[in-house]
Amino acid sequence: MRILIVGGGMGGTILANNLARRLRNELKSGKASITMLSASDQHMYQPGLLYVAVGKMSPDELYRDQVDLLEPSIRFHVDPVTKFDLAGNHVITKSGKQHDYDIIVISTGSRPHAEGTPGLAEHSLQFYTEADALNMYKSLREFEGGKVVVAVGVPHKCPMAPLEITFMLIDFFKERGIWDKVQMHYTYPIGRVHSLEPVANWAVPEFERLGVTHETLFNMKEVTADKVISEEGTEESYDMLVTIPSHKGMQVIEENELGAGGFIPTDRARLNIEGHENAFVIGDTTNLPISKAGSTAHFEAEALAENIAATIKIGTPVRDYDGKVFCFIEAGEGRATYAMFNYQNPPDPKPPTKGMHWFKTAYNKMYWASARGLL
Repeated sequence: MRILIVGGGMGGTILANNLARRLRNELKSGKASITMLSASDQHMYQPGLLYVAVGKMSPDELYRDQVDLLEPSIRFHVDPVTKFDLAGNHVITKSGKQHDYDIIVISTGSRPHAEGTPGLAEHSLQFYTEADALNMYKSLREFEGGKVVVAVGVPHKCPMAPLEITFMLIDFFKERGIWDKVQMHYTYPIGRVHSLEPVANWAVPEFERLGVTHETLFNMKEVTADKVISEEGTEESYDMLVTIPSHKGMQVIEENELGAGGFIPTDRARLNIEGHENAFVIGDTTNLPISKAGSTAHFEAEALAENIAATIKIGTPVRDYDGKVFCFIEAGEGRATYAMFNYQNPPDPKPPTKGMHWFKTAYNKMYWASARGLL
């Protein structure tokens, strides 16, 4: 049974390692094989970019060699896929090689799409790439005060990022001694300050306590050098614009017409591509209406690994993915809380604590064990 995993991010890595351990005997006997195709030999801890943007982490803390995170039985190649042939059960890579499979899992992730909003890339600060995060930190160090607008596009990677960057910016300005010179304004595209209503209900009192003004139903249409204009006809002037841009799936997914916007139609329980019983999707690449977060990819990978292994061993999957997501929320002032939810149960954020902040800080180091599937 030839298992092909396309993408070496968190979801693909956890899935591969979990399968390698579950199928140890089958891999040894040659009854099964696991191959991973990735665009890079490096694995990035993407949530760390938020901390790079405010000077709390160094970029070199974000990377490990991908091969060192994988079980030795996994065949790893830096050779990204350019062509998917789901009907023919094979892919073609950048080098021109063909890889045949019996089971394929696509976990190629998502990418910021600032260029989709005129002026956004040129006039705003972002933190979804290393270069952008470093640029944001340098700009923050030079900022002397004024109106800061945090504007959010959807969909985007990491559901709590808009709230977290807002609270972390406040801490940054306080540490620099210029908070009294800053006016913070937050915008969100729907009728509340977060897509998850319980999280929005938790955040509004925090905003009010800190003096953060907010505006909902604000969908970015255009950005100029001094203002951001909404589709709804309103506009906000700014001295500094921090944005969470809308995201798209990877270009190769769009080019192969696997899903609108680069997001593949995915069965919410089995995680297979609609119409394909042996092709699966996890992580940001799905079109599922749940958070695009590392924990989502993690829990999907665990469920899918169990099902693939069971299918190989006993001929049938054994569980459904229940939509489980767990997200830390940095709340500023050395505090954090979390949101845990699934398809059936909404989140219920608790009052932030310093202990939860330290737990999240510790997880920034523990991530590498998580990627290996040890946590």
